Amino acid sequence: MEAVSMDDVIRKVVMPKWGLSMTSGKVTEWVAEEGAEVADGDDLAEIDTDKIAGALESADEGVLRRIIARVGEDVPVGGTIALIAPAEVPESDIDEAARTAREELDSGAVEEVAGPVTGTFDVDGGSIAYATLGEGSEPVVLVHGYGGDKNSWLFVQEPLSRDRAVHAIDLPGHGESGKDVGDGSLAVLARAVLGFLEAAGIEKAHLVGHSLGGAVITAAAATEPERVASLTLVAPAGIGTGINADYLRGFAAATSRRELKPHLGALFADPALATRQLADDLMKYKRIDGVDKALNSLLANLLDGERQGIDITATLSEVEVPVGIVWGSQDAIIPPANVGDRPDVTVVEDAGHMVHMEQPGAVVAAIGLLVTPRR
Repeated sequence: MEAVSMDDVIRKVVMPKWGLSMTSGKVTEWVAEEGAEVADGDDLAEIDTDKIAGALESADEGVLRRIIARVGEDVPVGGTIALIAPAEVPESDIDEAARTAREELDSGAVEEVAGPVTGTFDVDGGSIAYATLGEGSEPVVLVHGYGGDKNSWLFVQEPLSRDRAVHAIDLPGHGESGKDVGDGSLAVLARAVLGFLEAAGIEKAHLVGHSLGGAVITAAAATEPERVASLTLVAPAGIGTGINADYLRGFAAATSRRELKPHLGALFADPALATRQLADDLMKYKRIDGVDKALNSLLANLLDGERQGIDITATLSEVEVPVGIVWGSQDAIIPPANVGDRPDVTVVEDAGHMVHMEQPGAVVAAIGLLVTPRR
C-alpha cells in the first residue's frame, strides 16, 4: 500500500501572488471560520494588496482546520495563512503543521512563490508582452481593455491556471508592449492577438476579453476561427451604442493623478477601489513615450460623438464558437442595457465595469462554463 504523507492530506492555503509586483498581502477579513466545510471555489478570506482588495478562493475541499494569519497581519507571498484537511486528520497533526507554519511566518523563512513567466514576442514589427501562469492543454488568453494591461487580470489568472496555461497579454499601446497601434483599428489589435498565438505556438485557445478586449477577440475569432475554442466577453465594447464618452476622453486627457482619479471611480461599483496606488500606476504608464498618441488613436475609433464608434454585433452573430458574456450590473462605462435580451449573458450584482476585479469568482465561473470541465 502506498504511504500517504501529511502534506497530501493537510493542504496549505498560501498568500497568493496577484500580479507581478505583489510581494505581500494582508488578510482583512476571514470569510470562512475554523471548522467550516469548504469546497473548491468557496471564498476563504478578503485580501488587501497594494493594488486592490479581493477575495481569496479555496483551491481544495475539506475542513478549514486552522487559521494561521491574523487579520491585519502582513504576510509575504507564499506564506501559509490557513490549513485545510479532512475532518478525520488527528488534531495533533494539525497542531504540528500549524506550529510549523506560524514559525515560518514569524521568522520570515517563507518559500518564494514562482510568479508568472513573462516575456515578449515580436509580432508584425512590434512587441507583445505577456505573463503566463500554469501548464496544460486548452490554454486561455486574457485580453484587457482600453488603458489597461495584463495585470488587470490578477484575480482571475491565478485560479484559472490551476489546470491549464493562462496567458495575459498587453495589447499594442499598453503595458510593456510596443506603443505603435497603427490606425488604432480592431483589425490591428486582432492581428496582434493572433500574432501572439502564432509566436507562442498555440494552435487554439479560449479567448477572454474585457471591454475593448472583448471587441478585439471577437474580431480575432472572425479572422481565424480555427484558432479560437470559445469567447468570453466581459463588459464588451462594440455591442449597442451606449458608452461613457466623458470617461474615455477624461482618461485620455488626464496629465496628473489629480485629473485622473475622479474618472477612475466610475470604473467600479465601489468607487473606493479606485485607490491612489492605481492612479499612480496609471499615470506612470501614461507618461511613457508613445502612450498619449496610442490612446488617442484608439479613442478616435472607440467613439463616434457620444456613441460607440465600433460595432461587433454582426461579427459576433457569425462567429461559430461558444460565446459567453459577463456584465456588471452597475457598469457606468458601458451599460449592461446595451446587450438587450441575449440569452448568453450573466449579469453580476455589486460589480461595475471592472467586474473581473470586483467579482472575479463570477468571471472565473463564466469562463469555466466554456472550457473543458476539470477532471
